[in-house]
Parts: sequence; C-alpha cells; structure tokens
Amino acid sequence: MIETETSSDTADTVHQTLLEARDLHVEFPSRGRRARAVDGVNLSIGAGEIVALVGESGCGKTTLARTLMGLERPTSGSVVYDGKALDYHSKALKAYRKIVQLVLQDPMGSLNPRHTVYEAVAEGPRIHGLPGEREIVAEALSRAGLRPPERFFQRYPHELSGGQRQRVVIAGALALSPKVLVADEPVASLDASVRGEILALLLKLRADLGLSALVVTHDLGLAWNIADRVAVMYLGRIVESGPVEQVLTAPRHPYTQALMSVLPESPERIVLTGEPPDPTRIPGGCRFHARCQVLASGKAAETGVDAKCRSELLDILPATAAAQAACHYAELSA
Repeated sequence: MIETETSSDTADTVHQTLLEARDLHVEFPSRGRRARAVDGVNLSIGAGEIVALVGESGCGKTTLARTLMGLERPTSGSVVYDGKALDYHSKALKAYRKIVQLVLQDPMGSLNPRHTVYEAVAEGPRIHGLPGEREIVAEALSRAGLRPPERFFQRYPHELSGGQRQRVVIAGALALSPKVLVADEPVASLDASVRGEILALLLKLRADLGLSALVVTHDLGLAWNIADRVAVMYLGRIVESGPVEQVLTAPRHPYTQALMSVLPESPERIVLTGEPPDPTRIPGGCRFHARCQVLASGKAAETGVDAKCRSELLDILPATAAAQAACHYAELSA
C-alpha cells in the first residue's frame, strides 16, 4: 500500500467526514454461491467535498452507492453519517434519505411520464410533510437552473430536453435540502454539449449550498473535471484513491493506468485482456493479477513480486485523504 502526504486543506476536509463506509461488505446469492459485490470498502466523503468513484461496469460502484443510500443493507461493516451508524428502522431511514439524496443517470427512467414537473419535484416534500410546497418547488427548480420555475410547473418529461430532465431530477433532490448527493452516472445519458452544463451545476450547488457529493462514473475525464478526490474500484474493492490531480496525473495501480490510457491525451493505449472475474470467484493474491499488464509484461517478475501478485492478499485500503494504491508492484516505489 502506498501513502503520500496530502495538503492540509484536503486533510481538514476529511477530518470533517460527513458520510463514510467502514469495512463495508455486500454479498448477494448467485447460482448457489455468494457474489461479493462490495468486498471490504473504506470510503469517506467530507463536508463540501466531491468524491468520484470510478471503475468498469460490474465493479460494484452502484451497489456501493445504493448501500451508502440505505437501499441495500451491508452483509458486514457499516455506513456512518455524521459519526453515527445508519439505523435501518423505517423512521430513521426516512429521515436519512432526506439528508442523503440519490440522482440517477436516466432521467426518463426516474421521472414518471404521467407526472408534471411540479408533481415530480413536490413528491419528496409531500412524503416528508414539508410546509410551503409551492415555494420549495419553485426554489428547487431555480437552483437547478430552470428559470423562471413557474414556466416548467405544468410541463411533462417528454416536453423537455435531456438536460432539462436531468435538472428536474436534481431539483427533486434539492427540494429536501440534502447534505449529500449520490449521483450515479449523472451525465452518461446526455449529449456532450449538455454534460458540461450539468457538471457546472453540481459545482455551483457545492459552492452555494455546501453540498457534498459522491459521483459514480466510468469516465475519468468527468472525475478530473468535478472531483476533489477519486476512488478507483475493481471487483468490489477500492484499489487506488487520493486527490484527483495526484491519482490521475501519476496513477500507481496498473488498473488505474489502463483506465487513464483511453483518454485522448494518453500517449499509450493499454488494452486489458478478458473481463473482470466473477464476483463469486474472486481470485487469490491481487484480484487484478489475471488481467494485469505489469504482470503479463514481465515487469513484476523483474522486480521479484510476481509470486506475491498471484498469491498474497493485499490489505484493504483505509479511508484517508492521502494517495494510496493496493498493489505489490507499486509498493516498490513507495
């Protein structure tokens, strides 16, 4: 495991941890076995901080996000908000989901086509019995960039552009005055011209409201543009994390290096062989070793760590602001 120093500003943010996963494990039954979708994750989100969670499809990102939302219960470990472990009784969960709001990637799928924009945004305040519904809806739409808000009250989702629909979804979350947004691929379904607008909106909400956010994405370019810190996930576990500039300009883990190589400015394309292993059969040693370009190229053997890569388990990374990677080869340059 590698750790390097971080700035005092970043350290202060992490000391004000708002939402945290502590040794989180989430398993599901699968064909008579147990799929380890989240297999030991420590992750913290500080007050006013944006953390990007990146990785390929099927690596466990969405399951981790749903567990942080209280939509899945961990097999072991805990979700901690403001220093207190999440209580899964219905009344406590209802209060928690007012504070931690989910923004989904598909606005057409998350908006009821029979409901107007007003009804979509008012749904949360009605569930929680908040007074001043019309004012809440108008303010939420305004903050989401739909102005004047009254112009959108009686529109239906099919009458809006993709960017406007995503703003309605964000307004629905803002209507409950949350402290944390969990955004699952928030711009994946949008045209490139609109993505920048939505990312700018999320940054503005952080600046204006002090919102924290976990942004789940497969796009490292998005992480670069919006996040303070990045956590790279592979086969149910964080394999590298740290300040976004540090991780994305000098990635230590071979998996992160491969993800970075697909960006246009990358000097070399790294093509990973095969698919991520079955989460019911996680390999021994480093969980990435079967696809690792460092091991396949012989570089690991040259440094004498190839046997460790295939057989020796790596420690679960702690929740820290410092740059760190779970990699036997990378340890040599620590």
